[in-house]
Amino acid sequence: MSIPIPAAAPEEVQHKIEELIEAEEGAFNRYQGFMAVLLTAFAVGSTLFHLYAAVWIVSPYVLRPVHVAIVLVLSFFAFPVVKSLRNRIPWWDIPLIALAIFVIVYAILGGDDFTDRNTNPNQWDLIAGTIFIVLVLEATRRSTNFIMPAICVLFIAYAVAGPYLPPPWTHRGYDIGRLIGQLYMTLEGIFGTAVDVSSTLIILFTIYGAFLQQSGAGKFFIDFSFAATGGTPASAGRAVVLSSFLLGGPSGSGVATTVTIGAVSHRMLAQAGFSKNSAGGLLAAGGLGAILSPPVLGAAAFLIAEFLKISYLDVIRMAVVPTILYYLSLLIMVELGTRSHSAEPMLALPPLRIIVRDYWFHFTSLIAIVAFMMLGFSPMMSVFWATVLAYLTSFLHRDCAMGPKRLVQALADGTNSVLNVAATCAAAGIIVGVVTLTGLGLKFSAIAIEYAGGSLPLTALYTALIVWVVGLAVPVTASYIICAVIAAPALIKLGVPDFAAHMFIFYYAILSEVSPPTALSPFAAAAITGGNPYLTTAQAWKYTMPAFVLPFVFVLDPAGIGILLAVPKAGGIPAMVTVILAAAAGVVVVAAALQGRFMTPLAAWERTALLAAGFLLMFPDLADDLLAPVMFATHGQLRWLGLAMALAMLGYHFVRARGRPSAS
Repeated sequence: MSIPIPAAAPEEVQHKIEELIEAEEGAFNRYQGFMAVLLTAFAVGSTLFHLYAAVWIVSPYVLRPVHVAIVLVLSFFAFPVVKSLRNRIPWWDIPLIALAIFVIVYAILGGDDFTDRNTNPNQWDLIAGTIFIVLVLEATRRSTNFIMPAICVLFIAYAVAGPYLPPPWTHRGYDIGRLIGQLYMTLEGIFGTAVDVSSTLIILFTIYGAFLQQSGAGKFFIDFSFAATGGTPASAGRAVVLSSFLLGGPSGSGVATTVTIGAVSHRMLAQAGFSKNSAGGLLAAGGLGAILSPPVLGAAAFLIAEFLKISYLDVIRMAVVPTILYYLSLLIMVELGTRSHSAEPMLALPPLRIIVRDYWFHFTSLIAIVAFMMLGFSPMMSVFWATVLAYLTSFLHRDCAMGPKRLVQALADGTNSVLNVAATCAAAGIIVGVVTLTGLGLKFSAIAIEYAGGSLPLTALYTALIVWVVGLAVPVTASYIICAVIAAPALIKLGVPDFAAHMFIFYYAILSEVSPPTALSPFAAAAITGGNPYLTTAQAWKYTMPAFVLPFVFVLDPAGIGILLAVPKAGGIPAMVTVILAAAAGVVVVAAALQGRFMTPLAAWERTALLAAGFLLMFPDLADDLLAPVMFATHGQLRWLGLAMALAMLGYHFVRARGRPSAS
């Protein structure tokens, strides 16, 4: 997703941010003159085509190949083969673009005969398919980095070398012809689920985000948050949390949210008593919430709906409570960590009522997305009409009106912003195709369960570690796709509902956003605040840690699926309400322990006691199992012990705080 660089950032900060953006999106060519006009026209045409496909039915055998062709052509134009050739087109890129068009036209014109011979491709099929796979890998390398293409090559090698591998990894093996038939000539390879989602939901939400950006909605969300919280140092942290939620929800980009809010708020955070690293950690944690928050939840959320064959509204529903608990933990840590309570205004903003009176309409399209889906509209139609609404309502204020120039820019950004995600989705199709062909997912789940000794907690822990390690090297979308096809079956086989298993993997894929060497959000925040990137990353981990304990609840506790607003079979709605309230209490207690403060500073033993209380609140059944050798089973009643410990600590600190002299 294209990330705007705030003009408010100093020149050296802008330079650092540009480097981080290149790390996420690749070095983007910036042409002038005829080339700029040509590429803008091509991107606008692409956006209009995808908007057309949202309203009128286009065959997947046409839509998906055309989408990939657009991504390939624009990627070769937009991303240089090496940084030293930036802002110009070397001669060899022209044949690559021509080949990209040829292989897609060849596939589309081949019709049913082309797809029917996927198990026995002819010579031209093999030539075109080989070229196509190489082009996809090169486009992905340019738009992201070399790691994702390298992983794809390893999967291809696995498919070919099956008979020569040691058990239990061995399989019958597949020749190049069979692989090309699977990856190029069917809808089960590169043109499979990931590209399906990319060509429909992802690009439409990206277009919607571009319209919001051009209409000034991003600035409104930030201004609204600072005005709503007072715009003072004491409220700086609260404003960051609120604006991260409002801006992050529609953007779906952690780095974009971090950079946009950080450029405005980092000085306020410093005056509120936050260190450079702590301020950067909070900004990165707030940005991370963008990938967790409805209505976009990052690109991977659309894939969850497709993999599970459920509506996107169901995915939004499942994300509501985890999102609330995530921002609750951030807010608690901010409130406990604020050391200054000055009431001096830090931003020259109009009163909240004036901001709402003049720009209230920016909320309408966000509400409309959910409202349309609840009325029975498909996600594609919902976001299409929300985009139309965002455009029309922009004319309610002359500062926001999307005239011809802004409209063209929004249409161009809608396609340009999706290139790196779309290229990743195409490359991920290689992995999914190989896993489907070789049955690697079932093999891997059997191996994981065997190593865990059939233990669900250990399997969940191994799965989380696998997703995290994969996420260190590839973006969130790619990490989710890879692990959804190879790791989710292990959890499902042990009785975890499929939707809970996929949400678990989704959340741990997001952890890559705050984990070196791909900790782009903390690194971007450190560039803005002037902090140390790695210490800032450590602070981001502290702020996000309560949220990453939470996914284990809906995997390990049978009633834990209540957090995803799914009614447990045992206990029904009362059990669902109980587990949500217990999780909320547990998140608050863990946040306080990590922040080192309740109503007064916490001693080491108090932190340990609060962590234990949080564990009992969120994992009473697991605590039962661990304590079974030394005590009778309590059937989840240890949750009440955790609550009692937390309340006792709160009472103790309340009494201690009242006994202290007032701070000057």
